[in-house]
Amino acid sequence: MSARPPRAELAYLDKSFLTSDAARPVRILSEYLEPLQGFARAHVHDTIVFFGPARLTAEGPLGRYYNEARELAKLITLWSKGLDHATHRFVICSGGGGGIMEAANRGASDAAGRTIGLNISLPHEQRPNPYITPELSFEFHYFFMRKLWFAHLARALVVFPGGFGTLDELTEMLTLSQTKKLDRKIPVLLYGSAYWREIINFEALLRHGMISHEDMDLFEFVDDPATALARLQACLAPAAEIEAPLFAHSRNCESDE
Repeated sequence: MSARPPRAELAYLDKSFLTSDAARPVRILSEYLEPLQGFARAHVHDTIVFFGPARLTAEGPLGRYYNEARELAKLITLWSKGLDHATHRFVICSGGGGGIMEAANRGASDAAGRTIGLNISLPHEQRPNPYITPELSFEFHYFFMRKLWFAHLARALVVFPGGFGTLDELTEMLTLSQTKKLDRKIPVLLYGSAYWREIINFEALLRHGMISHEDMDLFEFVDDPATALARLQACLAPAAEIEAPLFAHSRNCESDE
């Protein structure tokens, strides 16, 4: 008798297939479904997202921003824990790495709260920080899927001084709000007014007709944790009354006609 051919491996167990170009749609879908399941299991429905660089440390020349991000995340978490809801509300979410991201997760951890890290696999700089709640730590290969999850749950953004990555995240969220691609308003706080007014000349964009006067209302500047907390509480008070908030949805343009 001739020997039987080796049994073929199931496609979903075949690592060489799953890492191939042909299976890219499967990998993309996985980066949507795994966090979806994780957030549902943890009863997390909405977040406050902190954007900022991995390079900024507590000891560096801009170390005050690390300490103030940590303090603000702690204050938000203490406020959130005082809300009378069965679900976890306004959970601090960061990009999961060091710098401002670490400070945000650390501040939430200081308040004994849950905190989310959406880490991105990079050759350098980016490793998950130790303050993320283990079951809420997610690893991404695709930047666009990571940014989808930033937007999907966000009720507000706090954006600290940063570089290319921070600018990319900020401008994408402003674009989603400007074009009304999200079905709810997301307040954006630019932390560190002197930095942001120097880095982005919003007035010049307005003067040249690249944005409208209404677009200037998509964000505001703050310079200390107490003011930032007060602004977030004022903006999010109506949302705090929702018992089980839904994920953000993309607006269906056809339904507006």
